[in-house]
Amino acid sequence: MLIYLRVLKESFNFAVNALKNNKLRTFLSLVGVTIGIFSIIAILAAVDSLKKEIESSISSLDTSTMIIARFSFGPTDVPRWKSQQFPNVAYDEYQMLKKTVDDIDQVAFAMSVPNTSMKYDGNTINSVDFMAVTHEHYEIESLKVEEGRYYNESESHSGSQVIVIGYEIATELFGSPAAAIGKKVRMYGRKFTVIGTLEKEGSGMGGGSKDTVVIFPVNAARKIFGDSRNSGFAQIIVKPKAGTDDAEVMGIITQKLRVYRGLKTDDVNTFFINQLKGLVDMIDNITGTMNLVGLMISGFSLLVGGFGIANIMFVSVKERTSLIGIQKSLGAKRRFILLQFLFEAVILALFGGIIGMFFVWVLAQVANIMLDDFEFVLSGFNMFLGTSVSVAIGLIAGILPAISASKLDPVEAIRSGM
Repeated sequence: MLIYLRVLKESFNFAVNALKNNKLRTFLSLVGVTIGIFSIIAILAAVDSLKKEIESSISSLDTSTMIIARFSFGPTDVPRWKSQQFPNVAYDEYQMLKKTVDDIDQVAFAMSVPNTSMKYDGNTINSVDFMAVTHEHYEIESLKVEEGRYYNESESHSGSQVIVIGYEIATELFGSPAAAIGKKVRMYGRKFTVIGTLEKEGSGMGGGSKDTVVIFPVNAARKIFGDSRNSGFAQIIVKPKAGTDDAEVMGIITQKLRVYRGLKTDDVNTFFINQLKGLVDMIDNITGTMNLVGLMISGFSLLVGGFGIANIMFVSVKERTSLIGIQKSLGAKRRFILLQFLFEAVILALFGGIIGMFFVWVLAQVANIMLDDFEFVLSGFNMFLGTSVSVAIGLIAGILPAISASKLDPVEAIRSGM
């Protein structure tokens, strides 16, 4: 065992000395591997970061949550032109499901409303995301109120002109969330009273932040804009009870809506039940495809780097032919010669990989500074993967030159070097 460790140590020292004595050649060999590893790890890190950001934006919702709408959030067999003719889900359908489906924990109704500005005491803010929803949305999305309160069932049903606003809007219009409570703002030509503010969430790259949102009762929106089933976008949000069979709940909802809409047996559903679990799976598929495409593209640059190392190693064997002959004539075994060149190739590739990962780390720090509230993730798995790929490239690129060096005849090697 000690003999093998000594052989490994001497082989490693020979490889390091060879790399030190040929600095320019070593640098040129590192470039290809560095670019390849940088490309692979940067793409993996970017995709992982984007996936984490998207998932965090929907983390407040249970993955069993279902969204009923006239559009599908994923691929579907129904042609797009046909689904565009489907009517919006209606408020009375939300009420029907709430009354007749026992396995539902919470059900809410939401409708899209046009963007407008908010005005208070001469100040105007335009960057606002308006949400018209029933009071159950508070429980479904697990919203966190910092100051004041959320509107109750009575205010929701009556369409009271009350609003809950995001942290950024409260700060910009009123100076602080606490100062916003009780203030009256003007929007859609009417006055609404601020009764609550939400905790700061941060914008993030994936969007979906509640910092710039204004939430108000859907019946207040229906009073202003009417209840047309063919304009805008409406949705029924359903949260099944814990422990229930999601597929069974979806089946019950489908049957109830088909009967309520008077659809015949041969008629297709004029609505879609989109489950967040399916959305998460779709995100996984998309990010997986992005990773695969990125790896294929980056693989070409890594392949060039591998060929560069192999070429340099063959040149190194040619230059040190005489030295190899002398080593073998003095009793050096084939494994010593093979390990010597194999170590040289692996060290080259490993150094290139480490430099590439260092550049990715620098990129991550810059991205985290420039992209506020977005975290560029360089995971331990990606670093382990980069190291493993580097070692693998070194082994693959160096194995043939190392084998050819170990097979040299000592006499012919010394003679050819003279």
